[in-house]
Amino acid sequence: MRLTRYTDYAMRVLLYLGREPERLCSIGEIAQAYGISQNHLMKVINDLVHAGFLASLRGRNGGIRLARPPAEINIGALVRHTEDDFDLVGCTSCIIAPACGLTSVLDEAMAGFMAVLDGYSLADVLARRPDFSHLLHPVAPREPARS
Repeated sequence: MRLTRYTDYAMRVLLYLGREPERLCSIGEIAQAYGISQNHLMKVINDLVHAGFLASLRGRNGGIRLARPPAEINIGALVRHTEDDFDLVGCTSCIIAPACGLTSVLDEAMAGFMAVLDGYSLADVLARRPDFSHLLHPVAPREPARS
């Protein structure tokens, strides 16, 4: 199975925010850190906010952060949310699908793949390689709010 760029960006956002779960970050900051399109990231982040993975605060000092602790964010649930198609092969359009033994094998493989992802939280993933900040593009510090 190949995950979409949408899922890739969703995972990148959660990994970035999971490093400092309480800190508010801007979409621009995350886009700059990864060197990816801010426009693409906005769509992903908006979806993750509506799905309850992220919290968003509007305004001058607003931003986004994790909506729950990293230990409560399941990787399998995230992938199920961000992926539309779990069909490894286009079996639904194949004329032999009703009699094909491969369909059940592929379904079993997908179930195994998802079972592995279901066994991990964002906290587990972050703990495997705790510091990746040196790999990110430098981000200009946010200016403090003026009184």
